[in-house]
Amino acid sequence: MKGIIYALLGGAFITLQGVANTTIGKDIGTWQGATLTQFTGFIAALLIYLTVRDGNKEGIRQVKPLYRIGGAFGAVIIFSEVTAIQQIGVTFAIAVLLIAQLTLIFLIDKNGWFGVIKRQMKLPQFVGIGLMIGGIVVLNL
Repeated sequence: MKGIIYALLGGAFITLQGVANTTIGKDIGTWQGATLTQFTGFIAALLIYLTVRDGNKEGIRQVKPLYRIGGAFGAVIIFSEVTAIQQIGVTFAIAVLLIAQLTLIFLIDKNGWFGVIKRQMKLPQFVGIGLMIGGIVVLNL
């Protein structure tokens, strides 16, 4: 249950961040807005880290270099999301974003990429993705 709550919270904040970033991007520029967002995110994460201290900072040496740059993906995420929202609107942009996430996660799970446990995908998973794509088509009629 706790995982579902965190997933709902994360999904809500991704949407709120996208809308806020679009507004910021209109005022100061997309990359400037992305910089501001990444900076405030860094400050928030640093403050939480200094308060909670639940990790293993020595363990960073065991993290593969590709995974260490994961935060840099945030800049691309922000730019892409802001540009999409400006061009196609919030609802359609977030719907397409979710389809992209589900499709990539489906491939990661199916193939066991990035060290995740390989999972067998069956007809219900294919049907689910198909229904979501159909939903996007219906949203845009």
